This record gives sequence, C-alpha cells and structure tokens, in this order.
Amino acid sequence: MGEPRKPKLRPMQGLPPAVQLIGIGWFVALSVILGVAGGVFLDRAVDSEPIFTLAGLALGLLMAFWGGYVQLRNVLTEISSQQRGKQ
Repeated sequence: MGEPRKPKLRPMQGLPPAVQLIGIGWFVALSVILGVAGGVFLDRAVDSEPIFTLAGLALGLLMAFWGGYVQLRNVLTEISSQQRGKQ
C-alpha cells in the first residue's frame, strides 16, 4: 500500500487575503524580472542577443501565469471556505 498523502504546503495560508494578494504580485514581478535577467546574462555570456532574453521573458511569463493562477485559486478557495463558515 502507498503512503498517505502529505498535505500541500501553502506557506501563505492563514494570512489575510490582502497580504496573500500582495505576495502573488511579488511572485509575478520576480518571475518576469528573474527570467529576463537570466536571459540577458546568457545573451551576454554567449553573445547572442536577444534570443535568450526573449526565451527568459517567455519562461518568466509562463511561470508567473501558472504560479499566480495556482496561488490565486488557493486564496479564493480559502476566502470561500471562510465565508461558508460564517453563515
């Protein structure tokens, strides 16, 4: 038999929704910035502008979209469960 599933790690769970949304904003911004910065670094190292910068931007945007979606879904689920508990 398999081991029981561990609960998903949600480091921002329990914080007020406004704080969680600010955290999502930081995640999105850092994903794009780090993707572009990594691309610029690789372009300078290989001398192949702007291929890696554009690839880094695309990767950063994909990470930002997916991570932001997952985090926002968690926030909305938590808000919904809190509202159901108050009724």
